[in-house]
Amino acid sequence: MKSPFPKSSSVAGEGRIIVKLSPNHVSSLESITYQYPLKLISPASSAEQGSVLAFLLSYGGGLVAGDRIHLFVDVQPGARLSIVTQGHTKIFRSIKPDIVTRQDLNVEIKDGAALCLLPDPVQPFESSVYEQIQIFRLTANASLCLLDWVTQGRTALGENWSLARWIGRNEVWFTPQNKNTQDRLLVRDTVILDSANRPAGSPSLQESMYGHAVVGTLILRGPMTKSIGEFFLSEFAALPRIGGRDFRSAEARQKDEAILQTSLESWRIKRLQEEKDRHILWSAANVRGCIIVKFGAATVEAGRNWIGSMLLREGSIEKHFGEQALMCVR
Repeated sequence: MKSPFPKSSSVAGEGRIIVKLSPNHVSSLESITYQYPLKLISPASSAEQGSVLAFLLSYGGGLVAGDRIHLFVDVQPGARLSIVTQGHTKIFRSIKPDIVTRQDLNVEIKDGAALCLLPDPVQPFESSVYEQIQIFRLTANASLCLLDWVTQGRTALGENWSLARWIGRNEVWFTPQNKNTQDRLLVRDTVILDSANRPAGSPSLQESMYGHAVVGTLILRGPMTKSIGEFFLSEFAALPRIGGRDFRSAEARQKDEAILQTSLESWRIKRLQEEKDRHILWSAANVRGCIIVKFGAATVEAGRNWIGSMLLREGSIEKHFGEQALMCVR
């Protein structure tokens, strides 16, 4: 019997979020749609929040081998959106190497708009195969704060980078106002973790991670992230350098240290000690107007505490997007 209902045009795993600026200058949700296994939730927003909050979820707390997620995000002029998760995005094992779990994110951020994407890290299980592509298109005055990080797996079960393959690619494009001008690629950052296809004689994937339980990338672009970007660059420039020597006398050092014991200096000294104790390594660089921060930590919580403390200390992300944008890094 032929169904009297029209054929559905929806696609499994596809979702869309559109955020606009309302007449009273408050960011609001214009529409949100999703299909299994993707799930999106957006609590009611208010002017005090600073941005629309959306939770990126999946049924069962993870993605089963072969799942496909396609999320499209449109942040219209002047609007602000924060995307978070409610825990690690779990990637379940694949029974065959050619059964790939995929997640694609396509984002357009218009003039004066901003997106803050600070999720919990991805947690790939043993023998999982995962590929992720995230593409962001920004106009000249648009802003982006993106955190992309991955853990070693379930340590309680003895997993230590036991995944089969994990590929993550982030692209940031500049979209000019003139429609006759082509978009320009600013950053293409790709991380490939492959336990099987390794060059002959090279260390295993576990050995090549040098004891890190989590590795991540923070990408900052636009006027709303200018302050936090400069903060990371200045703190990276202040890190002790190998071979650096202090030629001052002990008395002169003590005098200068007493003068420099400001709130920031005290926090920095404490943070440097924690970075040493918790085996946190990181770097920051300016690439075509984007600030790229790379980091790794010996434990997931150490990595979370570090990136969270940096963002909270500087304060501009919380100021522009609201404290709820930082819930995954607290």
